[in-house]
Amino acid sequence: MTSALFIVSEEGYWGEECIEPLTTLTDAGVDVTVATPTGGAPVIDERSIDPENVGEELAEHVREVHETDERLNNPEKLARVDARDYDAVVFPGGHGTEWDINQDRHARQALLQAVAGDEGKALVVCHAVGILAFTREADGSLLVEGRDVTGFPNEWEEGIVDDDDLMPDGRKLPYWVEDEVVAAGANWDAELDADTSVTVDGDLITGRGPGSSADAARTLLDELGVA
Repeated sequence: MTSALFIVSEEGYWGEECIEPLTTLTDAGVDVTVATPTGGAPVIDERSIDPENVGEELAEHVREVHETDERLNNPEKLARVDARDYDAVVFPGGHGTEWDINQDRHARQALLQAVAGDEGKALVVCHAVGILAFTREADGSLLVEGRDVTGFPNEWEEGIVDDDDLMPDGRKLPYWVEDEVVAAGANWDAELDADTSVTVDGDLITGRGPGSSADAARTLLDELGVA
């Protein structure tokens, strides 16, 4: 059976970016395991389940899965899982990833392992794309250098943080994803004129943001050869 490891933030994941791929892969028969940095239940960004932000139907669906899915409620400790045991590793986005997942050495190792061989795949969505700016190959080169990627664009970030880079919850955003990933040598195109943006570069798949989550999940299934 095809398997996937989801590495989810405990600092605030964006609901649609996790739940959409999680349910899409599960419905396709993929065996999904969830891991978090400490093994604690992942925390959802409350803005992503606010009906005024995302609509009542999506908010209700995401909240229900978040609260009832056993895999989300009892995740594995990230350090105790081996990405090489899975066909794909998925990194859902959310601003929270900037405080834990993107800075976690085990998450970076999992990303490297997922794209190192001929079999593995990695799907990285939205703010989680920032992990690409900090992940290095064994020879010291940056994983993302020269790769085509999409992700959460500066133009959208400008509408969220204030002039001091403070988030709506008062936390200061440590960096902007586009700036860091471009500085690391990526070929960046968030395709702002398109409704969705999903980019495939070898074994690496990136998705722009919430609205691209469904396309990203279907793209991953196609790359895995899962009908």
